[in-house]
Amino acid sequence: MEKKINISEILKKYTMVIVLVVLIIFFSVNTEGRMILPQNVNNLIAQNAYVFILATGMLFCILTGGNIDLSVGSVVCFVAAVGGKMMVDGKMNSYLTILVMLLVGIAIGAWQGFWIAYVRIPPFIVTLAGMLVFRGLSNVVLEGQTLAPMPESYLVLFNNYIPDVFGREGFNVTCFAIGVLVCLIYVVLTLKSHNDRVKKGYQVAPLGGTLIKVAVICVAVLLFMFRLSQYKGIPNSLVWVVVVIAIYSYISSKTTTGRYFYAVGGNEKATKLSGINTNKVYFLAYLNMGLLAAVAGMVTMARMNSATPTAGGNYEMDAIGSCFIGGASAYGGIGTVPGVIIGVMLMGVLNLGMSIMGIDQNIQKVVKGLVLLAAVIFDVVSKRKAFIVK
Repeated sequence: MEKKINISEILKKYTMVIVLVVLIIFFSVNTEGRMILPQNVNNLIAQNAYVFILATGMLFCILTGGNIDLSVGSVVCFVAAVGGKMMVDGKMNSYLTILVMLLVGIAIGAWQGFWIAYVRIPPFIVTLAGMLVFRGLSNVVLEGQTLAPMPESYLVLFNNYIPDVFGREGFNVTCFAIGVLVCLIYVVLTLKSHNDRVKKGYQVAPLGGTLIKVAVICVAVLLFMFRLSQYKGIPNSLVWVVVVIAIYSYISSKTTTGRYFYAVGGNEKATKLSGINTNKVYFLAYLNMGLLAAVAGMVTMARMNSATPTAGGNYEMDAIGSCFIGGASAYGGIGTVPGVIIGVMLMGVLNLGMSIMGIDQNIQKVVKGLVLLAAVIFDVVSKRKAFIVK
């Protein structure tokens, strides 16, 4: 059964998408097209790869009731410090180092998750302590020095490009072909899902609206891949981002465990009474955050080609801001991975556009702060109106 099209509902649902499009057009015009040059499109991904990864993990913390993790920037720095020490000073194997870095991230997530989930110390306090502890430990491990450069075998995994099998100069055919393939798969899966829901008698969006949505997304993907093809193709950091997003999109929307996060954020007491171990959900949220902070640490260290005591500064703010701008509720229980993607892109476009225009760094911070505040106000006010209507 198809639902009727509600324009106001559509505008509310896609507010941030519309804002993102308007921002891209605004900066493209005001930078005389420099904003959408192939190299700048590539930079948008390279500079924000860590935000995509951290924000995806942060979403699951926020879902549990608006909780956040203030330690992720320091954990990124500490994990990178351990990796740099092993590879640069210890001359250890890159793959073994990566395994150790992941285990360090998981151990940190388990440590913080234990205090939050089972001792019930507020997440704000635990992760604030973690922010201080792991920033200090990073300096201890690195002895205040920067370790560089990283081994080539490590950089190939995180700071390189997928080669063009066709070997054409000036345009990466493989990159664009992958974009076309992704669009075809997306179209087939979307239409199959729509038809399956119709056969089962579920309420679905109108087919016309679904086709328009699919067409818009495919055009956006193809334009994006076309621009990347004009530079060097697909950066490896994008591959890591896509893998993380795909895995966690599936977990949040298709698994029972994913539904538990929404349930805890919606009503923890009711969730507990229904037999769900809410302590375990909190623990998993912060265990997962530690794991993804380790992955972000690996990507960051490869991009900088060094392990430095100042790495990860304000990363937690970028991740938290992207989640709220992308539609995650400050009260928990609401938010999606696709929404986080929009939030990261919006923040990334703001940063890149203002930098190209030469806007002062302090003014940039003011603008980003106001955008974040506006997103949260929109969330709170819309929920209040919905409550009054009910």
